[in-house]
Amino acid sequence: MVRNRLIGSVLSAAALTMLTVPADAHAAAVACGGGVSTGRVAVNGCISAQRGKEGRVYTREITAHVRLRNTGPRTVNVSYEAFFRVVSGGHWVKLGSGRTDVPAGGTVGPAEVGSSTRVCGPVKVEIRVHALAAGGAWSGWSTAATAQCQT
Repeated sequence: MVRNRLIGSVLSAAALTMLTVPADAHAAAVACGGGVSTGRVAVNGCISAQRGKEGRVYTREITAHVRLRNTGPRTVNVSYEAFFRVVSGGHWVKLGSGRTDVPAGGTVGPAEVGSSTRVCGPVKVEIRVHALAAGGAWSGWSTAATAQCQT
């Protein structure tokens, strides 16, 4: 029984970290980082980067997403926060926060938490997300990163 749960947990974590593509064909792909948990809720931080241009300046819209999966038998209210930084020496800036109900055995997301528009540069950017299930403690951080102006 314990082995089946372990195998199920590993398969669930692998499925949550796979690349998911939004329904909008013009939207950027959403890539999710490794999973952490708070109680019976698995948390994945996800990132997308959409190219843009303002006049002659190329930009990148970096968006943080959260994916929540409830493995418990009851609906859980979950709060979450997302932060952003440029990896080479940047400091963490809060992008947004939110709250949602995650149904029993269900998954929510990837849901957008917040975004930041940056001028393109040859740097790597990173987001981190954590969550708090009702009656629980804050999860650890789930991170995801991308090259800011990759093609």
